[in-house]
Amino acid sequence: MQRARFHSVLNEIDAAQWNALLPDDNPFLAHAFLSGLEVHGCLDARHGWTPHHLGLYDGGKLAAAAPLYLKTNSHGEYVFDWSWAHAYARHGLDYYPKLLCAVPYSPVTGPRLLGDPSLHGKLVNAIQSECDRLGLSSAHANFCTESDAATFAGRDDWLPRFDWQFHWHNAPIEAGGWRDFDDFLDALKPKKRKNIRQEREHVRRAGVQCEIRHGDEIDAITWRRIHDFYVATFDEKGNHPALTLEFFRHLGSAMPRNVLAVLCRHGDDVVAMALLLRSRDTLYGRYWGCRDHVTGLHFEACYYQGIEYCLAHGLLHFEPGAQGEHKLARGFLPTMTRSFHHIADRRFHSAIADALDREADALRDYRNALLAHSPYANFSLPPLAGQGAEGGWGQRSR
Repeated sequence: MQRARFHSVLNEIDAAQWNALLPDDNPFLAHAFLSGLEVHGCLDARHGWTPHHLGLYDGGKLAAAAPLYLKTNSHGEYVFDWSWAHAYARHGLDYYPKLLCAVPYSPVTGPRLLGDPSLHGKLVNAIQSECDRLGLSSAHANFCTESDAATFAGRDDWLPRFDWQFHWHNAPIEAGGWRDFDDFLDALKPKKRKNIRQEREHVRRAGVQCEIRHGDEIDAITWRRIHDFYVATFDEKGNHPALTLEFFRHLGSAMPRNVLAVLCRHGDDVVAMALLLRSRDTLYGRYWGCRDHVTGLHFEACYYQGIEYCLAHGLLHFEPGAQGEHKLARGFLPTMTRSFHHIADRRFHSAIADALDREADALRDYRNALLAHSPYANFSLPPLAGQGAEGGWGQRSR
């Protein structure tokens, strides 16, 4: 008989037991990443995040779990429900707080229901029961995997939603994948190939050189420089830089080979950086910052260096972050992301369901319009399907 328990601090859950539930090495679900956000000052109620993690226990052992947060706003989620909150407010109702199953500040697909898949339904039941017990308007699960989707999709009281991100994909070498950057360029249409080469040449002529360092190769001074770039970028856009210098340094020590930085130097001076994380087969772009404008440097640091890293280290996927149609011309194709939403009030449930149906039609049309401008020379339109079926990026046959 499993028993659900909610935790206000992730460190109440043993790190080894939590990590043993993970189906893969997605770094954003690692205990070190999630607990680091809490310990190093990145999450607090003032900014809308209160940890409320779910553990499902069999005796004294953790059998399943889910990363959960009570949210008093929708900042840092990247699945936008501001219009839903405004609709509640217009009717004199409270949309916040709500319950969120996600990774803070990280629009990255990954497992949300952890542990034995046969227990995932019990996790969802516990989330709904907690939503009812606390009298919340809603519960949400963002950036779910296909496995998570299979659990949520069969439930009438969870509304499905999807969107597109721009991802780069390769195939294994033995299956015709690209061996190096020139191999990748050869798959592109001539104009796209020429533009990329010109962008890289602008950076070279400006005298900027890029190097990649992993977390255990970054010293304290360089971490401070990286964090300064990150803060400056958020300040420039009027956003709150939630991640602290202590958290960045924590990642470097606790997850040293999962963290890497592209350092862009002009002589001995670091003038820009991109911060990324990786798993066994996927690279995740996260943050960028620069001091001086150099034509093409953003694309070099955030995209081309990452593609080269993937090709050199055998990673098959590169997710450079949310949004950005400009990524299409640089080899990143629209890939589906999924979320699910439990709306307690049946009136709002019905209204939001209708809105999501209309949104889905528009998003399908948007994807087809994007793929009509694929940068790849040999491209066949893939079927509209889930995350695993967004192929068609034009690896050459051998």
